[in-house]
Amino acid sequence: MCEPRHILITGASSGIGAALAEAYAGPGIRLALSGRDASRLEAVAAACRSKGATVAAEIRDVTDPEGMAGWITAREAAAPIDLVIANAGISAGTGGGGEGAAQARRIFAVNVDGVVNTVQPVIPFMAKRHCGQIAIVSSLASFRGFPGAPAYCASKAAVRVYGEGLRGSLAGLGISVSVICPGFVRSRMTEKNDFPMPLLMDAPRAAKLIVRGLARGRARIAFPRRLYLATLLFAMLPPGLTDGWLRRLPAKR
Repeated sequence: MCEPRHILITGASSGIGAALAEAYAGPGIRLALSGRDASRLEAVAAACRSKGATVAAEIRDVTDPEGMAGWITAREAAAPIDLVIANAGISAGTGGGGEGAAQARRIFAVNVDGVVNTVQPVIPFMAKRHCGQIAIVSSLASFRGFPGAPAYCASKAAVRVYGEGLRGSLAGLGISVSVICPGFVRSRMTEKNDFPMPLLMDAPRAAKLIVRGLARGRARIAFPRRLYLATLLFAMLPPGLTDGWLRRLPAKR
């Protein structure tokens, strides 16, 4: 595993992505950042530059495979990419009338296709150097399908298992893969939630845990620990015992 000096982060204009960019920023660090909002992304880039990092920030659509491959190739040409963090994601649920096909497809396009489009182009470069690290941001919601956000839970389950499989398949190429499973983190994604969010965490605290876990090469970085353990135990219960209770939970809008 290489020491990360050139780090590429998608979804870096807010939330965990922005916090990770600032956590890694420093003299001698090169950051490649993408996001959807130009003004927020530039604010994050400016904050990272003020810490001494070299930053290339671009508006990129993670659902565009050719565009992502071109961007990653260009960043690799500027300097070898040591760490890729596939963080871009969206959320929505059944609140306000259910989840239609268009919403479900959009969630899968960003959360699943977007991860594939971020990860696959960098693998040949890292494999050639026999050095590199990939981090995929999933969620604690990946361990159980919730009626209030079925597509979101499924998309995060898909990328979690994808990352777990990649970890084994790429280990022999010198590439380390970690899957990140956060609980509730204060961000633009969660600010619209009108239901209780147990153990809600600030994004800088989440970023600190992620950076530490990646430095150790951990397979799964899941937090907060109490909610993670509770989620695992809950997921082990038969659906017949939990379905009724889950249906009573508030739905995500």
